[in-house]
Amino acid sequence: MALTLHHHPFSRASSVVWMLEEVGVPYTLAYVDLQAGAQKSPELLALNPMGKLPVLDDDGQIVTESAAIGLYLADRYAPGRLAPALDDPRRGTYLRWALFAPSVIEPGAMAKAGGWEFKPGQAGWGTHDAMLAAIEAAIAGKAYLLGDQFSMADVIFGGTLRYMLTFKMVEPRPSFEAYAARLSERPASQRADARNAAVRRERGLGG
Repeated sequence: MALTLHHHPFSRASSVVWMLEEVGVPYTLAYVDLQAGAQKSPELLALNPMGKLPVLDDDGQIVTESAAIGLYLADRYAPGRLAPALDDPRRGTYLRWALFAPSVIEPGAMAKAGGWEFKPGQAGWGTHDAMLAAIEAAIAGKAYLLGDQFSMADVIFGGTLRYMLTFKMVEPRPSFEAYAARLSERPASQRADARNAAVRRERGLGG
């Protein structure tokens, strides 16, 4: 088993470090110099034609897109612990909110911040208010998306929400902030933050 994450601490690959820490398997970070355009090198384009991070190499199996990487890691290395079993009724809720993050929260927040003009009925992310209401409904009265059990969906969905709160891209509702705080208290989240910070220091990156 050889897990390698092509990584830069100021990219979405930083969130995959948290995923890997939660899964608890050995991995290596392969630094990609974004400022030098290394993500567009022939070697990286051969792995991801989008020329973007993250890129996970699991002993030759290439996975891209943060949510896909999270779901893949949980299914392969932490089934039943970070991912409900295939016959577990909670599997639907797990997939629903994990994929809500890249398909609704990210574009919805960007649309609001950028003042995009669009017809909500024709956009997959709908209105900003509906998005906030859905986030609220997902975590209302629960510690995590599946209730008392933490899952990889919380890394994907919660990590996205936490990022948006940090950069003031979503309304800081009390329930959002309390949920984000619970996630930040997880040892794996703290280890990931430390590892990303170490890369920043080693590479002389600010922030």
